[in-house]
Amino acid sequence: MTSLVDMVVSKPELVGQVGAVSSTHWLASSAGMAVLEQGGNAFDAAAAAGFVLQVVEPHSNGLGGDVSIVVHEGASGVTKVVCGQGPTPRAATLDAFRSYGLNQIPGSGMLPACVPGAFGAWLRLLAEFGTLPLAPVMDASIGYAAGGYPLVPDAARAIAVLAPLFAAEWPESGRTYLVDGQAPEAGTKMRNLPLAETMQRILHEAEAASSDRETQIETARAAFYEGFVAETIDAYVRRTDVLDATGRRHRGLLTADDLAAWRAPVEQPAAMRYRDYSVYKPGPWSQGPVFLQQLAILDGMDLSAMPFGGGEYLHTVTEVAKLAMADREGWYGDPDRAPVPIEELLSSGYADTRRELLGQSAATSPQPGTPGGLRSWVPRPEPDLVDPAALDAEWMRQLQSGMPTIVLKATVKAGDTCTVVVADRYGNLAAAVPSGGWLKSSPVIPGLGFPLGTRGQTMWLVDGHPNSLGPGKRPRTTLSPTVVLRDGDPFLAFGTPGGDRQDQWTLETFLAITEFGYDLQEATEVTMFHTDHFPSSFTPRACRPGVVVLEDGGDPDAAEDLRRRGHEVDVVPAFSLGSKVCIAGVDSGRGFVRAAAGPRGRQAYASCR
Repeated sequence: MTSLVDMVVSKPELVGQVGAVSSTHWLASSAGMAVLEQGGNAFDAAAAAGFVLQVVEPHSNGLGGDVSIVVHEGASGVTKVVCGQGPTPRAATLDAFRSYGLNQIPGSGMLPACVPGAFGAWLRLLAEFGTLPLAPVMDASIGYAAGGYPLVPDAARAIAVLAPLFAAEWPESGRTYLVDGQAPEAGTKMRNLPLAETMQRILHEAEAASSDRETQIETARAAFYEGFVAETIDAYVRRTDVLDATGRRHRGLLTADDLAAWRAPVEQPAAMRYRDYSVYKPGPWSQGPVFLQQLAILDGMDLSAMPFGGGEYLHTVTEVAKLAMADREGWYGDPDRAPVPIEELLSSGYADTRRELLGQSAATSPQPGTPGGLRSWVPRPEPDLVDPAALDAEWMRQLQSGMPTIVLKATVKAGDTCTVVVADRYGNLAAAVPSGGWLKSSPVIPGLGFPLGTRGQTMWLVDGHPNSLGPGKRPRTTLSPTVVLRDGDPFLAFGTPGGDRQDQWTLETFLAITEFGYDLQEATEVTMFHTDHFPSSFTPRACRPGVVVLEDGGDPDAAEDLRRRGHEVDVVPAFSLGSKVCIAGVDSGRGFVRAAAGPRGRQAYASCR
């Protein structure tokens, strides 16, 4: 990996006084900054940027998707999590899915659809922590949906591959994303008028109800979860057989009653003290505690004594990730519906036992630990049989992967989740990772302009596991934003796209800052690496045991060092992995805010004033 001395950085870390925004799309970052300029705080800005992301990155997220948000309020010193991961339908039982003859929940179509949590979570963020009424927060997203936005290359690529599916099977997706029946080129000015009308109607109902912002927010929530949006979703799901990854057509299980019964909760975060830093993550309904478990193990080691990016460093961080991911696979799930020993998993004593397992060679079969003497296991995927004739179409092969990515000639392209982070002059921090409801997940719902998410696919069709399918249960999501305080003062908010790899890539960035003195922008541009040792959270649950994927361009001896330690190393081109780390932060000592955006994909953008 490139050293600090040798590193050529694409752009500077941004520094300002008013506010800092970083996201995976420049239009979202500019919308967030505009809200700060209007007098809004970090939470207003994050919501405005989040709504824009749902419009301009339809290949990665949407209004029917989900989001995980971590916030720190400067005035009160409170750090909280807003959970935008909606639960499974009440009818989503193991028996129901077994009646379909399935071994896995399909990654596309209506069967994996959960309550769409993103909209409710953004509104809860505004209600609890924001200051502005709805209109200035929603105006930019409505404007882009109605007036148009430039189609990014990854979205254009995804639409081109899926165009035959849209034309033949998902007609409303075709009406939404095809232009005169054809896939649009990158740069095309795209509109989504039904989505604009949906958001405008929600805003109109809210403003008609009251001039009071809290009443407006509650009215908007009711319009979505108890009003016309829920009714439209219910009618479509009940009446429509949708082709999915099984090669067959199924109706979904989600109902209006499921939507009406849910409200986005505000929770205590999972937390870890690491040296001078207090690190906050979503709970074990996400993979967020993986980040904390890695820090707990590393806290007993002198990382700064290792050459940054050398073989020893890469080996150590990779092996620690494998141990934490083993615990994720064995123990994480919705703690409201299954026992998750998270306090023990994050304890220093447990970290000591896991650290003792580290050696100089690659572990071939890391297992979940036994917190408090308890035992769990890692379920193994049992692929479903699909008629080979159904795979003749390229779009059908794409549906076999439940991720938003488009795979062409063994190269992964297109989107994989979004990120927005904000810091403001008041010491507020917001970090959010929106995802789900992407254009590959399920058909666009007529009259609404957006598809439903498919997060239910991350659950297992087995009995007795913390992440087993169950009615009204949150699937274990990959969405994992982070907030960090330093000596009690607000410091960083960050996140990245990347599915299961998020807490590996953001850890590498965090360590570059805290252990090796990189500035925020430099830290987003370090050579990235990860392991895919365990099954993916997304169908078909692919994994690559023992493999370390390493970007080229770093320490030329590192890959060979890893091989000598027993790792299989897959060296990929420089800056080719999906990491788009976005960071915003506060320099309390100097009275500044800071921001940076990773260069991969040439789409993430930071703004600061």
